[in-house]
Amino acid sequence: MRAYYDRRAREYDDWWLGTGLFADRERPGWHQETEALVATIAALPPAPTIDVACGTGFLTRHLAGEVVGLDQSENMLAVAQEQVPRARFVRGDALALPFPNDSFERVFASYFYCHLEENERPLFLAEARRVARELVVVASRWDEDDPRERWEERVLNDGSRWEVYKRVFEPEQLADELGGADVLFAGRWFVAVRSAET
Repeated sequence: MRAYYDRRAREYDDWWLGTGLFADRERPGWHQETEALVATIAALPPAPTIDVACGTGFLTRHLAGEVVGLDQSENMLAVAQEQVPRARFVRGDALALPFPNDSFERVFASYFYCHLEENERPLFLAEARRVARELVVVASRWDEDDPRERWEERVLNDGSRWEVYKRVFEPEQLADELGGADVLFAGRWFVAVRSAET
């Protein structure tokens, strides 16, 4: 998957912005909902945060407080550093986070958890809990016409085709899967939940 994200780095935000190959995609209310999701993220209390699989930093830039972005793709990190110069970026493995226990107050993961296969999920959750007490996850909302999990074909601007594993969630389903969480955002396209150890 690293090769896919390396090649997609400069065009990744087209998905968020509805540009490039996504310009003609029918997504009613997408831009308004993206703005509402961003406002929800920006309203989180400032905290030392690790943004796991930060990608281009599209959402990283809205996190308040001291932020470290982690990704396995050098090209994604290069774009993220351009977009969020105030943050620190580290190349690393999200399933073996290169940080000591309790290094942060919050783990933020946007469009990462939904790509984890069954055997990877407990590894990520254990790592997230090891480095922080709070976990915020952003993912795609399930639509009744879509399978809850599938392999999707992704086509890049260069014409290359890739198969990517993806899951979509109802808010309560994702909250339960994370061990009990508060639903921060539930729209037509996005869901965000926050789980904290007590």
